[in-house]
Amino acid sequence: MKIAYQRPKALLDVPTHYCAGCGHGIVHRIIAEIIDEWNLRERTIGLAPVGCAVLAYVYLDIDMSEAAHGRTPAVATGLKRAMPDKIILSYQGDGDLAAIGTAEIIHAANRGENFTTIFINNAVYGMTGGQMAPTTILGQTTATSPYGREAKREGHPLRASELLAGLEGTAYIERVSVSSPANIRKTKRAMQKAIKTQAEGRGFSLVEILSPCPTYWHMDSVEAMKFIDEEMTKTFPLGVYKDWE
Repeated sequence: MKIAYQRPKALLDVPTHYCAGCGHGIVHRIIAEIIDEWNLRERTIGLAPVGCAVLAYVYLDIDMSEAAHGRTPAVATGLKRAMPDKIILSYQGDGDLAAIGTAEIIHAANRGENFTTIFINNAVYGMTGGQMAPTTILGQTTATSPYGREAKREGHPLRASELLAGLEGTAYIERVSVSSPANIRKTKRAMQKAIKTQAEGRGFSLVEILSPCPTYWHMDSVEAMKFIDEEMTKTFPLGVYKDWE
């Protein structure tokens, strides 16, 4: 039986700027599906980060805003407090959230700001040339760690979900991946739960998504998905880290 492909209305039909095998496109589609299924297009405001997803507003047919590097939690806080009836989706990469924006995400989460963060963790700086990120795993080679990341030299990878789950203001924290169809379905369920958390006024919610970067991992798309399952999840185990229910 042939199944017809139907593009979500909230996902614009435009050429992609993402590299082949990148996970951002998968996540954008999930967002668009949820927005359509829950009739949230007129209620949602998205925030694009500085990073590979800096052009997220090109793909999503919703109100969008841009924020300075790492500052989307601050902008999200202002938008949600000014318009508490809106659904605020803050979209951040690992450089945006776990490096320059560490203070913003920690304090927004600690205050229990009632917005949702979608955190893309691909363990490398994608937009600027493949340098080591706070989330680069031990032994991983990058443009700035050609011999592999070493704990004594560069420190350990930053586990954002575990860190934020320990704060009293967080309501829902889950780490998922887009490495397989089954994991993509789990990612959608996690994002639905995070948006539900916000809609019910429960407090801060975040979904961390392990996502492939074949270009700067120097792998093909299949190898990159295997790398997530076989290597990244050792450092970043999948699962729910905080749940108000």
